[in-house]
Amino acid sequence: MKDTRDIATPSKTKEILQKHGFTFKKSLGQNFLTEPNILRKIVATAEIDDRTNVIEVGPGIGALTEQLAKSAKEVLAFEIDERLIPVLADTLHTYKNVNVIHQDVLKADLLKLTAENFTDNSLPLKVVANLPYYITTPIMMHFLESDLPVAEMVVMMQKEVADRISAEPGTKAYGSLSIAVQYFMEAKLAFIVPKTVFVPQPNVDSAILKLTRRSQPAVEVISEKEFFKLTKAAFQLRRKTLWNNLLHAYGKDDATKAWLTKSLERAAIDPKRRGETLSLAEFAALSNAMMTISK
Repeated sequence: MKDTRDIATPSKTKEILQKHGFTFKKSLGQNFLTEPNILRKIVATAEIDDRTNVIEVGPGIGALTEQLAKSAKEVLAFEIDERLIPVLADTLHTYKNVNVIHQDVLKADLLKLTAENFTDNSLPLKVVANLPYYITTPIMMHFLESDLPVAEMVVMMQKEVADRISAEPGTKAYGSLSIAVQYFMEAKLAFIVPKTVFVPQPNVDSAILKLTRRSQPAVEVISEKEFFKLTKAAFQLRRKTLWNNLLHAYGKDDATKAWLTKSLERAAIDPKRRGETLSLAEFAALSNAMMTISK
């Protein structure tokens, strides 16, 4: 008789783990969600339908994968833990629209693998995942900086990180991560996921963040590389002024000081301000001024 229960219930999760003798690896940040309604809410937030291709990272035992497979055209899941590959083959065997790849997504050739594994690459592509806390930012930036045409990302992460990514200028949470993501995407915190619905239970609550790709970057810059270098520099010494951070990053010799002074004047930015008070537009203006004024 076919087992029609959702994977993501506490009893079913326990049963699967015991069947396969699976033990959690703390180093991989493994926390499995055991509440099907939250998983369905994630799929609804991502607006997945049968005209959508989905990439998932870290499918675990397939709880979210199952819900995605019920709605999406096809799902491509990257799992780094080889012990979970036979578990996924077991739990997802009834879903013919799922491909699981045993690979570190950070080392994956995303363009090649999507071309090989999706039957129709003209469909909208979305990333939906419960990201491991310890590697959330690198995975997100890997997708954002790739040439993959990701229309949307709906990702679960530590609430504190979600707050930082979606933060507005002038707030404590606002920083270089906020700017790096918001340059490419519109960020919106969708809902909170309590720590009590995970096995094992993490120490903090999670949040679902919805990121929608902008038709073009939020601001126009001469050099993205220099823009991101500047934004990182502005937050390096968190309690210091913008001026002190710029000197720390670019140098304190007279020529550099004169160049920075002229650049700040052209961008109409007070050097005594702190980095967290500058908007994306102001960072873009300063970056462009620094690119056009010679030392």
